[in-house]
Amino acid sequence: MQKLLRKVAILGTGFVGSSTAYSLINQGICDELMLIDIKQEKALGESLDLIHCMDFLPSRTNVYSGTVQDTTDMDIIIVSAGPPPKENQTRLDTLETGVKIMNDTIPKIMAAGFNGVFLIATNPVDIITYHIWKLSGLPRHQVIGTGTSIDSSRLKTYLAQLLEVDVRSIQAYTMGEHGDSQFAAWSHCTVGGKPLIQIINESPDKYASLDLDHLVEKVKRVGFEILKRKGTTYYGIGNALAFFAAQIFNDSQRIIATSCILDGEYKEANIATGVPAVIGRNGIQQIVELRLTDKEQQMFDHSNNVLRDYMRRIGYSAIT
Repeated sequence: MQKLLRKVAILGTGFVGSSTAYSLINQGICDELMLIDIKQEKALGESLDLIHCMDFLPSRTNVYSGTVQDTTDMDIIIVSAGPPPKENQTRLDTLETGVKIMNDTIPKIMAAGFNGVFLIATNPVDIITYHIWKLSGLPRHQVIGTGTSIDSSRLKTYLAQLLEVDVRSIQAYTMGEHGDSQFAAWSHCTVGGKPLIQIINESPDKYASLDLDHLVEKVKRVGFEILKRKGTTYYGIGNALAFFAAQIFNDSQRIIATSCILDGEYKEANIATGVPAVIGRNGIQQIVELRLTDKEQQMFDHSNNVLRDYMRRIGYSAIT
């Protein structure tokens, strides 16, 4: 019996890339996993370490190191190469380094014949997602940024703790830039199908201390709180990347907050920004257009303008 192998490559084997690889093999998401890094010995070392997990796992993954020229038949390339922001920096401050890495690697990957899905975590993820789309020439549905997926997860986690419910019972999205200008679409936040705003209004005494604006600020800053304590974040985003890969392979049609290249949706174009999208076998199956309140629309416009202003300010020629 022939089996269609599920193949993933990870570009960049730092903390995020190696954590993603560990999540992938522990969950048995792919059959083959190739690790690529400018430091080839680092990629080889990570692959050897991961191979030694197999005796203790329920399924086997063939893990090995390779180069960008070996990506021809990969289904998914996870892009995590690039430096984390330093203390007192924002994710946008790592843009120039990220662009240089992509300028060097993406053309080589495309020259090798890759025609799968790019799944991108390198920050600033919205701009890097757009740049990879431009460099690759692939259809926009095959270029996916993790966007505000991790932020949305953090928001749901905090709400779950406050409301004392399982995080999976909460539906909530942060949108816009994966960064300081993101916002929460509170008008579409539900707990067990019930709107959060209704829950708060029905029990004003119980939730008198719940400050939604403060909660969003907490979501924005928690990555840097982790950075101050341990250098960078990687477990959360590593598991998010593995989750994305699983939804693609399983054709799950799961709706996730994702950095998508917009072409008319939300009356936006020529930008990658965080919005809910349906994820399936071919990447982004559909962008979900939420009906935002006037205030939310203003915050969405502001967030997208932050991205555009920053790109213009540094002369980012890929944006037209």
